Amino acid sequence: MEEGEFFGLLGPNGAGKTTLINVIAGLVRADAGDARVMGADVRADYRRARRMLGVVPQELVFDPFFTVRETLRLQSGYYGLRQNDAWIDEVMHHLDLTGKADANMRSLSGGMKRRVLVAQALVHKPPVIVLDEPTAGVDVELRQGLWQFVRRMNRDGHSIVLTTHYLEEAETHCSRIAMLKEGRIVALDTTRNLLGTFSGLELRLHIDRTELPPGVPGRIVSADGGDFRLRLANYRELENALVGLRQAGVAIREMEVSPPDLEEVFLRLTGKAS
Repeated sequence: MEEGEFFGLLGPNGAGKTTLINVIAGLVRADAGDARVMGADVRADYRRARRMLGVVPQELVFDPFFTVRETLRLQSGYYGLRQNDAWIDEVMHHLDLTGKADANMRSLSGGMKRRVLVAQALVHKPPVIVLDEPTAGVDVELRQGLWQFVRRMNRDGHSIVLTTHYLEEAETHCSRIAMLKEGRIVALDTTRNLLGTFSGLELRLHIDRTELPPGVPGRIVSADGGDFRLRLANYRELENALVGLRQAGVAIREMEVSPPDLEEVFLRLTGKAS
């Protein structure tokens, strides 16, 4: 992963995403190989490696005896940071936590607790930020605010690693993506190249017949009464399909054309739903 990159780590449940993050964070020791954060080995130089890293875990882990501000001050202390309130205030502001600064952690909603987890990962200004399912259980408004702040951190030079089951988030934010299957990387490329790997179009049709006329190009993905999904190689095939339908006297009641998205790439490479 390059410095300053917004990197996606995708894969079905059990592929090894969280295990890999735990190895990088020093929570799990790898059986073989090594891992480095900004050049610091996570085992031989673990203190420096952990300073370089901020991890937002998938689980909601919190101490019920502290307020939000106390939690972030305590987290700062783990890194030897005193008088860090100015940065804590800024982080809380951007994550819309200022109004909850003096609220006890156990009184917060699930989405607000997840925001505190993000704030905890950022209190020591790490150059590498790992987000493990950061928007799980977060409503739309909070999600938009979170992404605005994360993109700003990336623009400021922070490297971001994202795992998510919301593939549209990875497609929107990540410049490069690795896809895992059973602990192995099955794809590693820019988002644009991954999408370009599977050229073609999907044509959704609702017609006045229960069968397509013979000679219509494309592969039928699904058929249900008058509803059809066709896989076409290119726009020329799309044009020929429409010509064939018109010549056969078929009435098109509804039609939708869409290029392949990251979800399709994911399914083809991993063979599983997200």
